[in-house]
Amino acid sequence: MHTKNIIIAGQPLATADRALIMVHGRGASAEDILSLADHLPVKEYALLAPEATAHSWYPQSFLAPPALNQPWLNSALDLLTATVEDVVSAGIRREKIFFLGFSQGACLTLEFAARNAARYGGLAAFTGGLIGDKIYAENYKGDFGGMPVFIGTGDHDPHVPLQRVEATTALLRGLHADVTEKVYPGRPHTIVADEMAQAARVVFGGGAR
Repeated sequence: MHTKNIIIAGQPLATADRALIMVHGRGASAEDILSLADHLPVKEYALLAPEATAHSWYPQSFLAPPALNQPWLNSALDLLTATVEDVVSAGIRREKIFFLGFSQGACLTLEFAARNAARYGGLAAFTGGLIGDKIYAENYKGDFGGMPVFIGTGDHDPHVPLQRVEATTALLRGLHADVTEKVYPGRPHTIVADEMAQAARVVFGGGAR
């Protein structure tokens, strides 16, 4: 099970008026994902990066039946819930809370958001989709209220099928998210500069810095 290990950077949580929760991928760390902040217009944000036990949020592919990723998946979702609660307790309104994730972290972030749809500030998902061997629509409820979302992916990513990304976009739009999806032909399993620029514009309302 995941322990509550959250690395905090950027502006102090106690005085910031907005926060960005950043979720790393499999085999990576909180410090890794925090480095992306250098390329986004988030200088005034409190940055929070939870770190997975053993650097993995769940053991199997995100396309495995959810039961095969338990209890790690629920533990990871609970950790994101606790992180959001910490931010709210510090006095930051939910519509000023933003999310970002890459790969396994993008999958987890999308899963958390869709299960708890509300008008947060925005979400950037770099190569990810909803978790499960299929889309379990009954798990997802709420209303994003027009929340901006950017999802970037490659057309033949080795870990995240384009079909799942497209299904995720459709479900989020059904929950009233304002989703911008961009598919990059031939892009390997990484984050390219244009994705950062798109996320800066769509989600954070500015240009990359």
